[in-house]
Amino acid sequence: GFLRRFISDRGRIETRRKTSACAKHQRALSNAIKRARHLALLPYTAEHLRGAGVGHR
Repeated sequence: GFLRRFISDRGRIETRRKTSACAKHQRALSNAIKRARHLALLPYTAEHLRGAGVGHR
């Protein structure tokens, strides 16, 4: 959903330059993404986002 906007196609959290967030909001965004990953709401790896599937390395 909403947090997926701030994650790159490689599954990494986007930089402040790309999100155009101030330092305070970037920290909050980073914490929210990490919390969502911990609760298994977002994947840790990019493989799930791209849907590479079996046999793709």
